Amino acid sequence: MRVRITLVLLAALIAGAVFAQTLTVYSGRGEALVQPLVDRFTAETGIRVAIRYGGTAELAVLILEEGRASPADVFWGQDAGALGALSSAGRLRALPDGLTADLPSIFVSRSGVWVAASGRARVLAYSPERTAGAAWPASVLDLTDPIYRGRVGWAPTNGSFQAFVTAMRRVLGEAEAAAWLRGMIANDTQAYRNNTTLVEAIAAGEIDYAITNHYYLLRYHANDPGYPVAQGFFADGDLGNLVNVAGAAIIDTSRNVEAAERFLAFLLADEAQAYITDDVFEYPVVASVTPHPALVAFEELLAASPDVDLDVLEDLDGTLELLREVGLL
Repeated sequence: MRVRITLVLLAALIAGAVFAQTLTVYSGRGEALVQPLVDRFTAETGIRVAIRYGGTAELAVLILEEGRASPADVFWGQDAGALGALSSAGRLRALPDGLTADLPSIFVSRSGVWVAASGRARVLAYSPERTAGAAWPASVLDLTDPIYRGRVGWAPTNGSFQAFVTAMRRVLGEAEAAAWLRGMIANDTQAYRNNTTLVEAIAAGEIDYAITNHYYLLRYHANDPGYPVAQGFFADGDLGNLVNVAGAAIIDTSRNVEAAERFLAFLLADEAQAYITDDVFEYPVVASVTPHPALVAFEELLAASPDVDLDVLEDLDGTLELLREVGLL
């Protein structure tokens, strides 16, 4: 009897120790999107999650400013640029090989310090009614044309937009990227606080086009198939079709490495990946989960995407400086 009681007490102590663990996650993903996943993780593992929500770039900068005193165990970013910035600063731990072994190379950093949790693409959203009969722009660079004056929206404070600008700086050069930004400003491009408000602004008749991510509109169509906005790609290979990722990494000063690895493994498990594509309308990164039928086929997505290595998008500071210089931040 004494042995049995001892074993019961030992099991209770172990269970209590597991539940007492608290994993600190800095998330650039929105609370409405990812909190259900966080809650499932806690329910399955007993590991509590203290999560700090904010802008992806803002949180990456915060981790750098906090230095070795940062409480963050995991950074869950909205784009590869912020992940690259932390990697470049030496603030990310190498991930276990088994975590990323079966993923396509586009979803894993070359340095092995971050992994994609989902994939997404840049698109041009538009009003079918107000653009009927108009020529489709071949490139995002064409949006500086006077025919688009005052008709296009963007979200300069959004992490995905900033990653796109970083890609433009790397592919076209600093001068041409700055010229495009200034050309868009001169063409009275309308600024909105995020991608959701961009889609809503098209529906409300405030603008006719918006450069955004693919999944925002799909959420509206899921609730209302007649929602008066559509979207499409620019010509194949154009920068405006940039395929990016939302990804996660473990901070080098994490005090809960094992729990952090379990969290990343959870994000790559079929249950979480199915939620990501079925409820959030992003691309799953594992082959065992089928993308939502509303998504463009992955092969078509890759054909439209420009050839940009996501690992080179680490110069977030340079992009923020450029956006401040032209007056967008």
